[in-house]
Amino acid sequence: MPKDPIGIIGRLNAASLMVLTPEFYTLRSKRAKSAGKIKHGSAKFSIKPTFVQLDDLKIRYATGGNADGPTVLFLSPLPQSILCYDATWSALSATANLVALDLPGFGQSEGNINYMTFAAQSAFLQKFIDERGLTDVHIVAPDVGMPVALHYVLHREHKAKSIMVGAGPSVQSSTNGSLVKKMIGSRFWRFMFTMTGAPAFICGANQLAYLHHRPSAAEVADYLASYSGRIGLVTKWFKGYPDGCKDIDPHLATLNVPVHIFWGEHDAFLMADNAKKLHARLPNSALTIFKNCGHFFYQDDSTEFTDLVRSWVNGGYTLDT
Repeated sequence: MPKDPIGIIGRLNAASLMVLTPEFYTLRSKRAKSAGKIKHGSAKFSIKPTFVQLDDLKIRYATGGNADGPTVLFLSPLPQSILCYDATWSALSATANLVALDLPGFGQSEGNINYMTFAAQSAFLQKFIDERGLTDVHIVAPDVGMPVALHYVLHREHKAKSIMVGAGPSVQSSTNGSLVKKMIGSRFWRFMFTMTGAPAFICGANQLAYLHHRPSAAEVADYLASYSGRIGLVTKWFKGYPDGCKDIDPHLATLNVPVHIFWGEHDAFLMADNAKKLHARLPNSALTIFKNCGHFFYQDDSTEFTDLVRSWVNGGYTLDT
């Protein structure tokens, strides 16, 4: 394991991007001194990923936990992989039937331009759930997983019992941070993110999205391996973001699955105001804003996040109805 998986060039490129990112300065006083800094030494993951061939793609996923418990399916965020859920996975393993999926083109699952839409991802999610024989699934889907879960329950013959979503696109108009605006609206910036590559992309995300947590070197190395050579593909997802939301926003009032919306108070990519907008639009939802947390709130406060998931899947999703 390299001492610094990001490398000096990646850090310099990330620093150059941060100079042009106003949220970096806004968050500086809120971040713990060690936030986002890589922890070195050995790391033992309780989540054990494997691969399956599906849709002619090599897809990474994991299973574990207690088969008699409620089924919880975690979808990978960006620029991370299913390894980001390791602390929660470990804590829930005695009581929940656990599944995790690196979505096509994200994490270490294969993918191509054809999968860089919300609709294509939700069609794949439907196929994965059906192939695995899953039913009554509680889907946990922050970030890029959020529109996939929403599209799935809105437009597919779904097997979801509930969904837990946040820190991703849904309502229009969305209150976006400067980097998301650049990714959506600027061909130049999509080119720049592609050219600086995965090390700068991940390093910059760590600086903006963590207010407390320190990822392990092994975890960061996994993210680098996941996105090496395909940041350009990821930018296509952002380019299609506004069109993708047209399949979600007009249908929110019809969503009859219980939804728990979660968001970091100081999200620098998609502001927490989006969570309140979504909560107001949904007929059957709960809302949790993680105080003093960033975009990666599920790691910034993994204990509260885990408690929330546990409580929700063990009956909280009924919302006292």
